[in-house]
Amino acid sequence: MRSLRFRLALGYLLIFTLMLTVIGALFRESLSSILYAQVTAALEEEWGASKGYLRFEHRRPIWFFDHFDPEESLIVSRIQRVYLSTDSDGTLLEMSPVYRGIGPDSLDHIQRVLQSASPVVVIRKDEHGTPYLIRQGAVPDERRHQYFVAIGRSLADADRIVATFTWRYFAIMPLLVILAGALGWALAGRALQPVKDLADKAHKITSSDLTVKIPLRGTDDELDELVEAFNRMMSSLNLSFERIRQFSTDVSHELRTPLTAIRGQLEVALFTARTPDQYQDAMVNALQDVEQLSNIVRALLLLSQAESGQLALQMTPVDLSDVLTDMVEQYDIPAEAAGVTLSAEVSPGCLVRADKTQMERLVSNLLSNAIKYTPEGGKVILGLAHDAESPGWVRLSVRDTGIGIPAEKLPHIFDRFYRVRSTETNKVHGLGLGLSFVSWIVQAHNGRISVESVEGQGSTFKVLLPAAESAKLLTTPAPVAAA
Repeated sequence: MRSLRFRLALGYLLIFTLMLTVIGALFRESLSSILYAQVTAALEEEWGASKGYLRFEHRRPIWFFDHFDPEESLIVSRIQRVYLSTDSDGTLLEMSPVYRGIGPDSLDHIQRVLQSASPVVVIRKDEHGTPYLIRQGAVPDERRHQYFVAIGRSLADADRIVATFTWRYFAIMPLLVILAGALGWALAGRALQPVKDLADKAHKITSSDLTVKIPLRGTDDELDELVEAFNRMMSSLNLSFERIRQFSTDVSHELRTPLTAIRGQLEVALFTARTPDQYQDAMVNALQDVEQLSNIVRALLLLSQAESGQLALQMTPVDLSDVLTDMVEQYDIPAEAAGVTLSAEVSPGCLVRADKTQMERLVSNLLSNAIKYTPEGGKVILGLAHDAESPGWVRLSVRDTGIGIPAEKLPHIFDRFYRVRSTETNKVHGLGLGLSFVSWIVQAHNGRISVESVEGQGSTFKVLLPAAESAKLLTTPAPVAAA
């Protein structure tokens, strides 16, 4: 199996080779076109000059020029180097040795050229294969008789220049390809180094060490995004593992207490009970502990179903005013037993589209927490009204004068299995699942939840839910915010 570095380097090399080949072909074609245009332009000039020097008299070509002028002599000699003239019947009048090597033109061709309105340009080769660019046309005499005249220029120099360029270019191309391959291999290795570091770090990950972090390169590219995503993933995994460890600790503690009590009650019944009443008392106490154990397992199962999407919500219009009134009546006795004053400030007609059972569970969890963490003589106030600051929303609040929550603990109180540890809270039994459930219920209803607390003075939980008339417009759950 070839490595990613090899495939990247090979892909880069193939693309580079293709680019070099295309560029070489384009340059070769461009050079050939330029050289051909230069020869064509020179031949055009010589054709124009030949009309000034060449005359036909008595069916004979005569060159009129100053034999003592070197420049004119040079021009005429250059014209005559590749030169042919015939009459309209194809009778040869003059032909240079070079043109003889090329070979005279056929009568049919000569007559087609004479009948043409403009000169004709053709490419022909001599017996050695040397190509010549030849311009052919009609030249009249004084009596308007047409004569066939052809002059040419060799393309050998142009072809030689093109061939030399082609040979040199494609001779040096393998060296360029080798250098490009080495550069591509080095660049691929350097580009993939963060990925290699990521893999090395991933190999070092163990369940006991999830604090691995890879430093960003500072290039703000895709690899930095990958490194940042990996670091976020590791942070999330570390947090999840910490929660699991904490959960294991809490669950083992919470389950051990009722199990120990059940075992103690059964041992008492087994070894010390003598009368039916003593056996009955032991079984009653054991059943109470079993009920506590069952409640713990039920809470864990319910939250697991909620977070995995297995708990379906029955959404109907719900009047929260009625729900809160029922909850206050339900918690009057527990509050009175705890020495806490429970009161409500509920505005009528606060309709939301919600699952009534989950709304009751939400209020129940918040009230239960408020009563449990409020010392004797304290107050718990339940509030409900249309939110003045956010039209179309219903605000539910639970305010207490309890022990409060430290500021550094507030961001974590909605985390699953999280409990604020202190002398006062240790006296209260629980798994830290209630507020997690509350948070899930709020999100499932497209709401928002926040908390304000001052240690030693109390806490206020605020829940915002979309009113029934606007609930249908909201399809994305709002994020949980802890104030």
